[in-house]
Amino acid sequence: MIRTNLATRPFYNERAVHVWLLIAALVVAAATAWNVTTGLRYRRGDSELARQADADEARTQQLRQQVTRLRGSIDPRQIDAASTAARQANELIDRRTFSWTELLNRLETTLPPEAHIVAVRPKVDRAHGIVLTLNVVARDVDDVNQFLENLEETGAFKDPRPTTERFNEEGLFESILETNYIPENAKPAPEAPARGAKP
Repeated sequence: MIRTNLATRPFYNERAVHVWLLIAALVVAAATAWNVTTGLRYRRGDSELARQADADEARTQQLRQQVTRLRGSIDPRQIDAASTAARQANELIDRRTFSWTELLNRLETTLPPEAHIVAVRPKVDRAHGIVLTLNVVARDVDDVNQFLENLEETGAFKDPRPTTERFNEEGLFESILETNYIPENAKPAPEAPARGAKP
């Protein structure tokens, strides 16, 4: 049995092993560098977030102190005055949309010939809208009742009702009426008959 090496120089794969070891070392170094960079970035982000949270908490505390000071300095009478002014402004806006011409035309077309309106007072009520107070003078109770029925038929006057009724010294029937005026519910008003014309 021959035990000698017949090759002049033995062949070993050392170069390939060295290349693979170098590649593995580079991969490990790159992964380590990436991990270190990411960790530093996260640590910086955590520090910034902690600083931001501290600043926000300090700002919140300042705002709470300001709110406490402002609440202590508010005068309830000023709030009431501002509320009253706002309510009056809203009433003025509501009145601006109120048409006197339309209202008077409707009253004229519903008023019986023997009755007269001597006063009209509108009032804006938050709960009921426009509330009208009408002072009516008529020949008798039937004329006022007819007027109430005519008002209700228009659809613009809701729940017309007398609040005061009496005969005056001249024998005429005086009545103070109240009604809610809702012009958007109204049927088209007929034209008023000419004065002196027979109905």
